[in-house]
Amino acid sequence: MKKILLLVCCAFAASTAFAQLPTFGIRGGVNFAKLTASSGNLSASTSNTTTFAAGLFADFKVGTAVSIQPALNFTGKGGKVTLTDFGTAGDLKTYYVQVPVNIVYHIPAVIGNVYFGAGPYVGVGVSGKAKGTDDQGNSVSEDIKFGNNGELKRTDLGLNGIAGVEFKGGLILGINYDLGLSNIANNTSNDESLKNRVFGVSVGFKF
Repeated sequence: MKKILLLVCCAFAASTAFAQLPTFGIRGGVNFAKLTASSGNLSASTSNTTTFAAGLFADFKVGTAVSIQPALNFTGKGGKVTLTDFGTAGDLKTYYVQVPVNIVYHIPAVIGNVYFGAGPYVGVGVSGKAKGTDDQGNSVSEDIKFGNNGELKRTDLGLNGIAGVEFKGGLILGINYDLGLSNIANNTSNDESLKNRVFGVSVGFKF
């Protein structure tokens, strides 16, 4: 955790020290999120739950084709579980304030440029809710708590990848993938873990 936080700080410091004046942008879109669980040699994944993401980003040019992009996002995660044999279903949605710092490579094109990049992210859980049906067909709902006394740890650390097209007028069409590296579950044994996985599709605009 300390190494990832240090990398985020160093990347941002480098961008402010050596880059040109930044440009800024906004981005929002749809997330398809799932959770992966493992215990010993066993592992499983939930189905995708659909949620959303929105945020702001800055683009610091550090060369003709490379930039550093820190961002501040509000992003949804979670997963969906259906237990057919027991007639139960559950949809877990969690929301994080997340700071990714990506190193981005830009390839000039006729319409603008194609970009792709990657970097670490730090997310802080702020809210969550689990909804579903029990074996009697009744709807149930419960708030998800973060922190030492909650179901999930508040901090989520991982890697973020982005790619897309930036048009000459400033319009941006992109995709992203969050690979959670930290175990977000509380009260688990050493060989049990729960991690976030998120694929997103977004539209944005750079000013």
